Amino acid sequence: MNKTTKITLAVLAILAVVAGAVLYSKFLAAPPTTHKEATIFVKIPTDATFDTVVLILQKEGLVRDEGSFRWLATKLNYARTPMRSGRYEVNPKWGAAALIRHLKVGPQAPVKVVLNNERLLEEVAAKVARFIEPDSATLITLFQDDNYLQTLGYSRETLMSLFIPNTYEFYWNVSAKSFLERMAKEHDAFWDKKDRLAKAKAMGLTPQQVYTFASIVEKETTRNEEKSRIAGVYLNRIKSDWPMQADPTLVFATRDFEARRVTNYHKEFDSPYNTYRNKGLPPGPISMASIASIDAVLNAENHEYFYFCAKPDGSGLHAFAATLEQHNENAVRYREELEKMGL
Repeated sequence: MNKTTKITLAVLAILAVVAGAVLYSKFLAAPPTTHKEATIFVKIPTDATFDTVVLILQKEGLVRDEGSFRWLATKLNYARTPMRSGRYEVNPKWGAAALIRHLKVGPQAPVKVVLNNERLLEEVAAKVARFIEPDSATLITLFQDDNYLQTLGYSRETLMSLFIPNTYEFYWNVSAKSFLERMAKEHDAFWDKKDRLAKAKAMGLTPQQVYTFASIVEKETTRNEEKSRIAGVYLNRIKSDWPMQADPTLVFATRDFEARRVTNYHKEFDSPYNTYRNKGLPPGPISMASIASIDAVLNAENHEYFYFCAKPDGSGLHAFAATLEQHNENAVRYREELEKMGL
């Protein structure tokens, strides 16, 4: 090999190294963009193709050069279908190699779903769908799948009792069925604590019935200190073979959620949830019940009250009465206060 050839080969080698360094620096190691955010959450849908992932990353500004990204993804055995789905926390300063490695083998970033005061299953579906991959329509379809609900021991009417208010962590790509199955496990764990199952059994009620009961108490008062007393009132009525006559059930039956007062329209409305016309508990919960309300039912006060009426002082507390005469006196004072307010 002559001197000229050696020099040529040396120059070519140097140029190759420089080109490789430039390629690595420009496309693979350097940050793709100048994001202000410290982290970005990338969501890769279930059954996504590699092309779909590239589009998602481009939309997030994480791909500086598509050609070099595709080339590197192929070399790193990432460009294959279906892709690994999930929600991933990404540092926008990563180069393509680090990004691909994280999407390929890195941990998912969980989401937190807070369930607390939803009234309808549609509201539960809408809220949950904000945090996980299945949309609200998919969730509602499952919530109305009688055959599937039966395998869990629920019906459309009782399904709300599955949801125990709390903050739950999920992976974003959890399926609708896996979501409900997780809720069933959380439900069972809740009832296994604090002798709740034993207390329900002693009352002659199932957990679903206790939850239904608690949902009524939940809508009667926001004051936890009197929930067990209100529960005691309804127990006294049931034991005496009275209708529960719970106003919140009428609001639920008519879907008149903006009602400020219950009228004869509500009381005469034909519905199994009308506890003025039907004795016993309604078919299922009228809202999500808080843990405080559930425990209030399980620890209901033993007293002689059959009536209660909101106090006119705006405290949110109630005046309790053992006789109709006492109750009517309390009701008169309350109505007078409402009239003063123009209600």
